[in-house]
Amino acid sequence: MSDWLPDLTLSSNPRYMAIADLIEIDLRSGVLVSGDRLPPQRELARKLGIDFTTVARGYVEARKRGLVDTQVGRGTFVTGGGPRVVPGFSLDAAPDPRRAAAADFSMNMPPEPDDPDLLERMREGLSAVASNLVPLLRYQDFGGSVADRDAAASWLERRGLTPSRERIFVTPGAHPALLAILSALAKPGETVLSENVTYPGIRSICAQLRLSLMGIAMDGHGIIPDALDEACRKLSPRALYLNPTLQNPTTLTVSEARRREICAVARKFNLPIIEDDAYGFVLQDPPPPLAAMAPDLAWHIGGLSKCIGAGLRLAFVVAPDSKVVWPFVSAMRATNVMASPLSIALATRWIEEGTADAILQFVRKETAERQKMAAAALPADSYSADPASFNIWLPLSNGWTRSTFAAHMRSSGIGVVASDAFTVEGIPAEAVRVCLGGPVTRERLAKALDFMAHALEGSPELAGSFF
Repeated sequence: MSDWLPDLTLSSNPRYMAIADLIEIDLRSGVLVSGDRLPPQRELARKLGIDFTTVARGYVEARKRGLVDTQVGRGTFVTGGGPRVVPGFSLDAAPDPRRAAAADFSMNMPPEPDDPDLLERMREGLSAVASNLVPLLRYQDFGGSVADRDAAASWLERRGLTPSRERIFVTPGAHPALLAILSALAKPGETVLSENVTYPGIRSICAQLRLSLMGIAMDGHGIIPDALDEACRKLSPRALYLNPTLQNPTTLTVSEARRREICAVARKFNLPIIEDDAYGFVLQDPPPPLAAMAPDLAWHIGGLSKCIGAGLRLAFVVAPDSKVVWPFVSAMRATNVMASPLSIALATRWIEEGTADAILQFVRKETAERQKMAAAALPADSYSADPASFNIWLPLSNGWTRSTFAAHMRSSGIGVVASDAFTVEGIPAEAVRVCLGGPVTRERLAKALDFMAHALEGSPELAGSFF
């Protein structure tokens, strides 16, 4: 069996472990039999396109398991070995379709990593975390361990935030964090302010808590400070929610000057700010966060969904001061108990050894390429976007309504959401958010953009044929 060539993608373990895994599996399945000679290590390394040392480590691991024996001058031979469950191994060549097909296209998703080396790094992190599987299945203190908060602090420091560890909490996602913060700040019937076109989640949360969400007028730089001042005087709001960087859905980033004006108004009225910094890490050189300008007023939520992966369900929260910590922790524990220790451990490892950075770099690079595709397909003045945003904000014309256009694009395989979901007050604009990321290949996106461009050139009647 000197031509044995394993498919390393079948194992989620590191490559050297995968080689041993596959020797064992092929031995059990009859592909290999006792006495077969395995390929020389350098030859196998060349065929697989990996380092010689990786193959050598794989053969050593197989020898430890009693699967092979190396004879000097003759080579490595299969000797046998009892059946054993191989961790991280899948007998199926392809991912489980029940998992692979799962996606909610109503969400604004980043491009998904497809680089083999990056995917291997991610799997290696997962394998390392599995070595502590039993303790990670326990109930643990809310907010993360010391090591987890240290990792969170190092991540947040890149945004210019250096709070004490006592004010940093690892939470099960931005959405639960928003729910807990608003539960601590406002009572039913009280008012919360936001951008007039804003993240749909804040609308749902305020409705759930029976809070009155009021939208503040916006211009090309964000919410208008004078409009915020007037709302504070008239409504006595309990909090201001903002998504100031690559705002969902408009892709607007509030300038540093405007942020300082907003903080000045908030300070004038002692108004707590809830800063949803979901996209703060995606932008290469973002303005300073509001929490750095008004640390005594601003709650900062650094979610990992857009820069690493939504499936982690994690966000780093910075509280403005120690006095508000206990109501927040009480609300979080009442609704979520804790974030998953498994997810926290994986995120911490990825941050510590650089995989999180590698994922972020991939997201930035792939997003820029997809924005170039949108720019090539659509007229430059027909939509709003940022080279770093996962989506475009598309005003409609030629008789297209938001509902008609969203329905027309349903078969395209990309997420198109009507403006109704984002509008706080008034009649929603005839506009849609178009997501360019998620589990969508460039080829599929190109076809969807061509389909969309063709539809926009004419009226809804010309775009569809009915018989």
